[in-house]
Amino acid sequence: MNSRKSIVLIGMPGAGKSTVGILLAKELALDFVDTDVLIQAREGKTLQQIMNESDYLNLRRIEGEVIAAADLPGHVIATGGSAVYSEEGMANLGRFGPIVFLDCSAAELRRRIHNYESRGIAKAPGQSFASLFEERQALYRKYADITIECDGRSLQQVLEAILRELEAI
Repeated sequence: MNSRKSIVLIGMPGAGKSTVGILLAKELALDFVDTDVLIQAREGKTLQQIMNESDYLNLRRIEGEVIAAADLPGHVIATGGSAVYSEEGMANLGRFGPIVFLDCSAAELRRRIHNYESRGIAKAPGQSFASLFEERQALYRKYADITIECDGRSLQQVLEAILRELEAI
């Protein structure tokens, strides 16, 4: 793969974007960045603090600005789960390389996420996990160049599946 190319990981919170992203970056000798960390560094606050002080739409707006302005060639980029709400941001990230959707079922995500209410997930007040999951699935599929099924797979198996798919493009 071209060393200036990036790989963008999208998916729900708990899908493993950051964890798999670090492993993928090591495997491909690329830098790693988590866009949630870029947001927190810019704002000087956690994602949950941003939402507590304003609302989920403000967090999505900030996330959109951060990913729209990002210049990240040669990176594995783990995005926040709500990055797909920013068409401009996703278009920018797509310039750097393929977008990989880490697809986990709602049941698997529920098993992995125990702090849904306090995790800093950009969702409408009172929005259920099931509703958020359904809303985002269509957006993830819209932007994905590659979709990796994650249910029942170890981190190593997910990593190997991504590498196989990247070789094919």
